[in-house]
Amino acid sequence: MTQINKAVAATILARSFEKQADMLSMLKHAIRLESPSQLPKTQRPVFELFTSMLESMEYRCRLLSGNESGGQMLAIPCHRDKQQSQQLILGHVDTVWPLGTLATMPVESREGRLHGPGSYDMKAGLVQALFAVQTLRELGMEPPLTPIFFMNSDEEIGSHESSAQIERLARVVNRTFVVEPSLGPRGSLKTQRKGVGRFQITVHGRAAHAGLDPEKGISAIHEISHVIQKLFTMNDSESGTSVNVGVINGGMRPNVIAPKCQVEIDVRVTTQQEARKIEQAIHAIKPTIEGTHLDIQGRIERPPLESTPGNQQLWQNACLAADQLGLDISQATAGGGSDGNWTSQYCPTLDGLGAVGDGAHALHEHVVEDKLPERSALLACLLMTPALR
Repeated sequence: MTQINKAVAATILARSFEKQADMLSMLKHAIRLESPSQLPKTQRPVFELFTSMLESMEYRCRLLSGNESGGQMLAIPCHRDKQQSQQLILGHVDTVWPLGTLATMPVESREGRLHGPGSYDMKAGLVQALFAVQTLRELGMEPPLTPIFFMNSDEEIGSHESSAQIERLARVVNRTFVVEPSLGPRGSLKTQRKGVGRFQITVHGRAAHAGLDPEKGISAIHEISHVIQKLFTMNDSESGTSVNVGVINGGMRPNVIAPKCQVEIDVRVTTQQEARKIEQAIHAIKPTIEGTHLDIQGRIERPPLESTPGNQQLWQNACLAADQLGLDISQATAGGGSDGNWTSQYCPTLDGLGAVGDGAHALHEHVVEDKLPERSALLACLLMTPALR
């Protein structure tokens, strides 16, 4: 194993910058392969693009079919020491953008920024990771842990099909590096992420004519107003818990007492303890108006990525690697979840190792071109650090 010091780090960084044009070329190609989560057939060309490069580095790529998604891809070196521990590089190929978005959001390079749908979230991160491994191979540097890749195509819609595979891998690897985009203008790494929950509460009342027989009706809308107030009391800025009623749907006509009303709720929590607490509190809500009935569905679907000792050790490794590379990095907490939330339950995880840029899920989505080789070099150095105990 090559010992990473400032001289070696400088060599890695220099080689990464030599590859910047190739990184940009592959990234532009990947962005032009539009891959919305809801259209499984659009995912395969992206998998094939990345598979081609992985196979050139003597990786064996296995495409796992999905029932409703575009599936997943697992890549493992063809020639590896089976006694050696592994480290996981994790990312997704799907985007939030519908097919045809390129017509209004073309792939364009302007003032050192590459624009395009899915550039920042998160095809650039996958490109950086591929070139990080290629750089180490070309420099003859053998990581102490075997790098393996897992890419899914349903992260943006909850990873419902792929989460079981992700958890299975997280149980057997030594650590996970998530190449989701970094956070903010400084490109902070993500050492904490909130857990995400979705809930739906339906109130059943009784219909009646609002003018002729109002007393015979029981308004589901009236009851839902009480439910909403109870939900909003669960917000706690100090603990980082947010409970948002984002959608209300109910009633029949203005002259009918509403027999049914429904709300959809987004919940964010910072710890597993808070996740259990808020789940129990929501399911324990009781009706206020006699004669109404509540149907409560939902749960915390994606657990929080907490600042565990293992995760903090990876952050310290990143700080040392950045110092050797002459880079300035910072850590931050993200309000959104990622597949790193799953892996962190089983192994040390560092998230936000992808592109520096802005505009995830927004019209100005872009990556900073000169940061691509820097972040690729940072990941390469992290891949060379010793196994965590």
